[in-house]
This record gives sequence, structure tokens and C-alpha cells, in this order.
Amino acid sequence: MDKLAEGYGLIEGPVWDDERGLIFSDVVFGGVFALSPTGEVGQIFEHRKGIGGMVLHEAGGLVVSGRNIAFKPFQGAVTQIILDRDEAAGNLGYNDITTDALGRIYAGSLGTSTVFEDDRKPQPGDLYLIDRDGSARVVGKDIRLTNGLGFSPDGTVLYHSDSQRKSVYCYAVLADGSLGDKQRFVTVDEGIPDGLVVSEDGRVWVALAGGGGVGVYDPRGNKTDLIELPQAMCTSVCFGGRDRKTLYMVTGSENLGSDDRDGAVYSVRVDVAGVPVTPARVKLGV
Repeated sequence: MDKLAEGYGLIEGPVWDDERGLIFSDVVFGGVFALSPTGEVGQIFEHRKGIGGMVLHEAGGLVVSGRNIAFKPFQGAVTQIILDRDEAAGNLGYNDITTDALGRIYAGSLGTSTVFEDDRKPQPGDLYLIDRDGSARVVGKDIRLTNGLGFSPDGTVLYHSDSQRKSVYCYAVLADGSLGDKQRFVTVDEGIPDGLVVSEDGRVWVALAGGGGVGVYDPRGNKTDLIELPQAMCTSVCFGGRDRKTLYMVTGSENLGSDDRDGAVYSVRVDVAGVPVTPARVKLGV
């Protein structure tokens, strides 16, 4: 295992880009960064805090979550909001996001703030589907604290972390992107489930925040491995490298209310490739 970068408050949203390397955000102190394949870290976007999830977009940029779902082009053009929050309806923003093989976006909404102080009574969030024409609809409900999202290799199952329930759920995926009934896939016994990814053999790799590593589960929900980290707060995971056999694991400071910058990026080589995450193909405004 290698420690590749450090000095961040809370790293989230890791996504692999063959050109730029591992892209990640710092939720607490802001900014989006890229760790190049040769080991240098550069900043892609400044300022914005609270980005919990990111995916590439075919137009050349990132779709990011947070107070809204927005497209941020790499070349510095104006940010476009794809799906806004609705505070009056209890939607305070969004956390993890992913795409299916068609480039549709799935995004979990937040009924309460995950990092910054919020004195409102916690409310469950929803799971949204943003279709390629830009329309959005709710396809899942009653997620107490939405986190990692990932598809099975054949795209017929969506996995979804609900951190407050300490569980990862799964849904059957229908042709139009709608989801079947929510089924419990696994309840974790160490820490809480955060970000997740799926490998080509169907295993689900779950960041265990507070659990000190990444739990690995077979398609039946049996735990087959635990990849231990020297830090307890593992927040997310991502397969990368050109063969997608490098597992990147990102962490955050345990004391999020402080100025601690203990968040770091680790990597380890594994024996199976990750399921590729298709760039978003959602329509953008002119």
C-alpha cells in the first residue's frame, strides 16, 4: 500500500480520468484536485466546498454534487446547474453520485447537512435519476444519509449506502432507469458504509468510515476481505489506472470541526478490475 497525498480536511468524490489521474475534492476546505499518474497534485477548481460526489461528463468537465448538481467545465466556462436543491421540500443538497452505462446520473439528496452545522431536525433524503434529456425524477425514497452508489457489472443492480442505517442496499434496475424495491444487501459491523465501487467479478468494495479500511463483499453480501488503512476515517474508494486494477482509498480528518488536515490518498494494487463508470451524457444548457 502506498500513501500518495496528504494535507486535506475531508477527501471525497474520487474519480479516475486517464488524462488527469485521480480527481478528488476536499469537502471541508474546498477545491477539486488531481493526482497525476506520475504523483504530482494540482488544483482543478478552487473555492467550492461540500462536493461529495463527482463524475466525468462527455462534454469535457465534471458533474459535481453539493448544494446542487452542476457541470463544471475543465476549460473555465460558466458552471451550469443541472439539478438544484429544494430547501422548502427538505432537499438541502446532494452527496454521492454515479452514472449508468447510458450516462444517466443517479444522485442521492440530503435531508440534513452531513458536515456543516445544521440545527434542523434530520430528515430522510431521496434518490434522483437525471435522464439524458435533463429531466429528473425520484426513483428511491427514505434514505437517512445517502452515500456511495455503484452498479453491478451487468447494470441490473444498483448498490447504495445508507450510512445512518449502517447498511448498503440494492435495487433491481429497470430499462427506463426506474428502480425496484429496496433490499438490504449488507449491514456493516465496523464503522459506517460510505463510498463504494464494484469490481468486474461482482464484488462490492465499501469504504468503512470510522472502521479503518475498505470492506469487500461478494454478490451475496458475504464479507470476503478487509483492506486496513492506518486511518479510521475512510470516506470513499475508486478503481483507477489504465487497467482499473489500482484501488484508490481516500480519508478524512477524524475531528471535522477543527483545522486538522489529516485527509490522505492511499492506493493498492488488486487482482481484479473495477467496473468502468461511464461519463455522464446528460444534456447541458446552451
